[in-house]
Amino acid sequence: MRLIKTLKTSTALLSISLLFLMSCKEEPENTLATTTVKDAVDYTAKVYPLLDSENSRWFFFSSANRPFGMVNLNPDTQIGGAWGSGYRYKTDTIKGFSHIHAWQLSGISVMPVTINEHTKEAIYTDFYSKFSHEKEQITPGYHSLELERYQIKTELTSTKRVGLHQYEFPDTSNKAILFNLNTVLGPCENIKGLLEQNTPKELSGKLVMTPTHRRPKPVTVYFKVVLDTEIASFEQDEETKNYLINLKDTARSVTMKVGISYTSVANATANIEKELPNWDFNTIVDESKKEWNNLLSRIEVKGGSEKDQRRFYTDLWHALQGRRIISDVNGAYPDNTGKEFRVGQLPLDANGKPKFNHYNSDSFWGAQWTLNTLWGLVYPEIMEEFTYSLMQYYKDGGLIPRGPSGGNYTYVMTGASATPFMVSAIQKGIVKNDIEEMYQALKKNHMLNGIMGKAGYEHTTNLGGGLKYYIENGFVPYPIPEGDFGSHQDGASMTMEYAYQDWTLAQLAKKLNHTEDYEYFMKRASNYKNVFDTEIWWMRPKNVEGIWKKDYDPYQVENGFIESNGAQSTWFVPHDLKGLASLMGGEEAAVEKLNIQFEKAEKLGFTAGSSHALELHPEYSRIPINFGNQPSIQTSFVFNQLNRPDLTQFWTRKVIAKTFSGLSPSTGYNGDEDQGLMGSLNVLLKIGLFQMNGGTEENPEYQIGSPIFDEITIALNPKYYANGSFKIKTINNSPTNVYVNKVTLNGAPIDNYKVSQSEVVTSGELLLEMSNKPNN
Repeated sequence: MRLIKTLKTSTALLSISLLFLMSCKEEPENTLATTTVKDAVDYTAKVYPLLDSENSRWFFFSSANRPFGMVNLNPDTQIGGAWGSGYRYKTDTIKGFSHIHAWQLSGISVMPVTINEHTKEAIYTDFYSKFSHEKEQITPGYHSLELERYQIKTELTSTKRVGLHQYEFPDTSNKAILFNLNTVLGPCENIKGLLEQNTPKELSGKLVMTPTHRRPKPVTVYFKVVLDTEIASFEQDEETKNYLINLKDTARSVTMKVGISYTSVANATANIEKELPNWDFNTIVDESKKEWNNLLSRIEVKGGSEKDQRRFYTDLWHALQGRRIISDVNGAYPDNTGKEFRVGQLPLDANGKPKFNHYNSDSFWGAQWTLNTLWGLVYPEIMEEFTYSLMQYYKDGGLIPRGPSGGNYTYVMTGASATPFMVSAIQKGIVKNDIEEMYQALKKNHMLNGIMGKAGYEHTTNLGGGLKYYIENGFVPYPIPEGDFGSHQDGASMTMEYAYQDWTLAQLAKKLNHTEDYEYFMKRASNYKNVFDTEIWWMRPKNVEGIWKKDYDPYQVENGFIESNGAQSTWFVPHDLKGLASLMGGEEAAVEKLNIQFEKAEKLGFTAGSSHALELHPEYSRIPINFGNQPSIQTSFVFNQLNRPDLTQFWTRKVIAKTFSGLSPSTGYNGDEDQGLMGSLNVLLKIGLFQMNGGTEENPEYQIGSPIFDEITIALNPKYYANGSFKIKTINNSPTNVYVNKVTLNGAPIDNYKVSQSEVVTSGELLLEMSNKPNN
């Protein structure tokens, strides 16, 4: 017989002093609210949160969360494994509601239940409940459904750091809440879960997230629970070590706050006191809606179909998902970069507020074609915050990360992917302070013992990245002679990636008058040429002796190329496409080669299957262009750089229509939606603005594509940009009129399909005349 341990109510766990609460400051004004929401338009109503939810990863699906919130509260239908868990649309069983769905982090799963004397002892292992999508409602910041087994209506919303639950129990029931603090959730186990009762209506606790292959250290999350209903009894199961909170049967409706912190219960409590002092559930839902509306309203589109607009705002919503705050309202944050864990403190402004938030984030691998452009233009305050957060990791641990989790490095993917992101923020004037310090930090990453020398998830050595060979011989060999030290040790891809990132760092060196550094990194930026085989016109791996890989097949996936094949990755030279074309025999030859690849890729829908899990499928993996993963998502704009903008316009519209126009749980991104990257890509393709080199040169350049809307108005943040808005208008636009025959900027003609950063942020209107025939 299962033993149940009854715990006595204790009010002595922690006493949070009034002085401490008064010292907790408001969160920084990153504030995502510098533009006025257009009250007449509810942009959140255009969002379709269920997009691609049949293919969710642990951090993919979002509902009851705020932009970049520490809390990302939503139901879980699958709980085991990061790649097929969280909210999966086709699974009809709720297994809990957890508060953390983040890159390599998971935790604090709760489940409202009803019990009787026959079900009480089994409730710890038998508590799942069916639910129906017919009784489900999801909007940004809100999720509601009915637990059929218990007839409990469950509503969820949140602030940045506090989850807010509202349960409507049946009239005749014994109400309870199960806290599954020791379980498996997504990427890791939750262990050492503890819960203690503080007062008749309050509890507090903590749990440990076990290390993962990517995140090598455990992470502790602390939490505070405040109920509007008194607790009748408090029990722990001896076998599962989980907890059941029986509630007094005084009210049918129960509301619960769950504040979290990665530093202490005290700070979890302070997060509640600051962000959610009241109990008005509907008010919090409205505030969340307003915050999302503030962000979504930054881009107003007119024209296109209703479905086009709904998909567009869903893409824009995804562009702001996945990456999560890990600092408290007072600026305390977890620092796991050293040998011992410590609580760090963010710098405070003159008013005692943290100057920025600290973040958990997947890699910026591919951000040069996505977040760099979208955030830099539409959400510069977010880009600035992330830049300073990345620098905080450098100050703590000595390296700028490419994907931090739990306050530590994960070494996710390869290269120094934060370099283009930070350089872009500087070149666009978003980041103006501490630039020399940032340059030195970025430079360290590009040298031996920096992050560039580490392969994916290589935590203990600096050998798997092959950087010493890249520096000495001009290429990363395949295989790495020293052996297997991590993931993605694909030398040809690494060579090309390092070369591009070196070029972006060289641009910052030039800006700061580091002439020798500029020349050094520009020389390294040409290393991509060393893995191009001029006899077969493909990028090709070579071994440490410089001998080309034998029996090379450019369509064989991960054959010296990271999450791609040689055909896809051959075009990864965003900083020197004219140089690449020269190797191919000239621009006309390069255009013909790429056009043939697009014609072949169209037959497979431009992606390697409908999800990231299918990319190694024998047929899908051989696709010559894959818009489902980062290495070749820029390719339709390559034509623009080779003087064939008509082909950029033609193929981009084809890709949008065939790959990124769906609006259902079964489709959406057809690949690897890594924390907003693919959502950002879609937004850019659909508004017709792109930056091939990630906006990293002086006065960065935007390439003009083929917008799908009649009118696009981008509200510019006045803290960063002088002009109030930038408008793109099209004439005679339609699904068949995809070609841009004439371009004017404020009435002045533009004949090269390009505009500069300074023109975009200080000018008013870009006018595009469309046709069904190319302008040759």
